[in-house]
Amino acid sequence: MTTGTLTQQPSVQPAIPGVVTLILRYIGLMIVDAFALWLIFSLINDGVWELAIAIGAITLLVNIINLNPSLKPLRWMSPAFALLALGVIYPIVYTVYVAFTNYGDGHLLTKTQVVQLLEQRTFVPETAVRYRWEAFINAAGEYALWLTAPDGSAFFVIGQGELQPVSGEIPETYQGFRRATRAERTRLLSAAASQQFGPADNRLSITRDFAAVLEPRYRYDRATDSVTDRRTGAVFTADDAIGFFVDRAALEAARAQNPEAKASDFLMKIEGFPAGVGYRTVIGFTNFDRFFNSPALRGPLLSIFTWTVVFALSSVATTFALGLLVALLMQGKFFGRRLFRTLLIVPYAIPALISVVTWRGMFQPQFGVFSQIFPGLPNVFADGTLTRIAILIVNLWLGYPYFMLVCSGALAAIPSDLYEAAQVDGANRFQAFRYITMPLLLVSIGPLLISSFTFNFNNYTLIAAFNDGNPVIADSPIPAGQTDILISYTYRIAFSGQGGADFGFASAISIIIFIIVGTVTIMQMGLTRRWEEVSRNV
Repeated sequence: MTTGTLTQQPSVQPAIPGVVTLILRYIGLMIVDAFALWLIFSLINDGVWELAIAIGAITLLVNIINLNPSLKPLRWMSPAFALLALGVIYPIVYTVYVAFTNYGDGHLLTKTQVVQLLEQRTFVPETAVRYRWEAFINAAGEYALWLTAPDGSAFFVIGQGELQPVSGEIPETYQGFRRATRAERTRLLSAAASQQFGPADNRLSITRDFAAVLEPRYRYDRATDSVTDRRTGAVFTADDAIGFFVDRAALEAARAQNPEAKASDFLMKIEGFPAGVGYRTVIGFTNFDRFFNSPALRGPLLSIFTWTVVFALSSVATTFALGLLVALLMQGKFFGRRLFRTLLIVPYAIPALISVVTWRGMFQPQFGVFSQIFPGLPNVFADGTLTRIAILIVNLWLGYPYFMLVCSGALAAIPSDLYEAAQVDGANRFQAFRYITMPLLLVSIGPLLISSFTFNFNNYTLIAAFNDGNPVIADSPIPAGQTDILISYTYRIAFSGQGGADFGFASAISIIIFIIVGTVTIMQMGLTRRWEEVSRNV
């Protein structure tokens, strides 16, 4: 019997699937790049440079990952990187940028967008011919005008066609058109902004009284960075220090008479911009200087900052203390322990917003539960101190189940041998709790205490839902409440201020909040390391 050796030939895999994959990847990148370039140029055209730069950087990162063979493992993660950069990193960077700008009501647009807005404004020159007009309409719903000049000459124009000379009285029908009814004339006037007549070099717009050739009212000069009002002749120059177009000539003339004259009195004001035509601009550390040094803000800010710290620290201390006490009580053996433990977790299981609204109803001065039980109870919502106490009580109800759970787990992890050894050495229960339980407990609970402080420092939901930061601080120059914390105060400034939204100032405050919370967190992390050292000696 002859035996032979079979040699297995290496199989040659077809290259077609690899080529198809490569082509599809390139086509996908081309589509992404084309859309990104279109979006970038659109943003640049509108003056939104920061978002254009961010999208360009993200697109470049996606291309590098997909074109570099050494980065092949990251290709499937590139969409996540792009979303992370656009949805998380960019908002953080943009918030920092906004903090150094005057972004807010009156300064919502970029300078480019403001100039584009001004260039769309038109006016009727004094020398323009003002025609009396009569509307005509055909079966297709197209409009035409019969125009009569002051000298008696008449013209008929269909849409954006040429003006045709006509004569005689205005007929009822003409060239397939009939005279429009009053309702049809009203519809034409309603669409007057988009309905224009005549050729491009002689474009007519209509008003209720006349039709005339409108001309651009404002002309922007890029060389001098100024806007000229062609109707009045006034020249307004861009002032990047305040983000407005200012009549410099009038301002200097006024300051010659009164050195204290303000630029705000000589701003360019048009319809829709009664406070002046403002645009976004970088103003440096003005928002931060305003936060720390403004006499008008110093009083409310000091009170709000103090209450924020007191609220966060008190909330952590009370919820931890009660949670630990309940956890220690639940360690004992008694009938119904599981039922009691389940019931004590209920506040943690109910959504916080529902609990806060329920507590607010219980504190209601006329029909609330507490006012029915204690008839002489003062109105909690009318007194700042009582409102703060009520908020701490509500937060205690919301927060103690969390610490009860974590403390129960931490207590169960402490070896019982340590307590037996302490008992042999003659230690009582208080000494065992102080020298064994607390050091070992704080090692595991310490980071959670830090996170709880951070959470309560920014606990907007509780403050807003319970009493919206009220009662108000008397004589405050800006809307502020006695129970406002920094984050709710920032929201008031950014979105609900009486003087309009001020996103730049709100962003500056958010950065300050971040620095404060970060500093406290670092300090508490150092304290946690000290607790770890103490636990090693237990």
